[in-house]
Amino acid sequence: MSEVVSRIIDAPPEAVFTVLSDGWLYASWVVGSSHIRDVDADWPAVGSRIHHSVGPWPLHIQDVTVVKAVEPGVFLELEARGWPLGAAEVTLTLVPRGEGRTEVRMTERVVRGPGKVLPEAVQALIAKPRNGEALARLADLVIGKYANRGSAQS
Repeated sequence: MSEVVSRIIDAPPEAVFTVLSDGWLYASWVVGSSHIRDVDADWPAVGSRIHHSVGPWPLHIQDVTVVKAVEPGVFLELEARGWPLGAAEVTLTLVPRGEGRTEVRMTERVVRGPGKVLPEAVQALIAKPRNGEALARLADLVIGKYANRGSAQS
């Protein structure tokens, strides 16, 4: 089983999911994703894709992330691809934690490519710091959007 990285965000699950539902924001919080080329109009429906680049220019790889499963406001399961490096299954689960707070739990495991031969403990050791940073970036985006929405309605 993949190691879970989690973070409490001071916003309700709906606000967190709003950011996850905006595929154009993907490169703003996913560590390693450097550029969004296109987002399917029905993102984050099952099977929809974000067309992105991974890595620094000029060495970036163009690939996609595909939605495997989704329950709005509850979870999002993705297959993040970056060939020739491989593909990883990433799950984001949103757990309400009191009034207006959400625990975001993130797991990642390599499902294809060279990284698949690494034991899951090694995969987790590599993924944990990156996923912790991704959740910190996600929290900043959510708080910024949620706080701005609240002040605009006042």
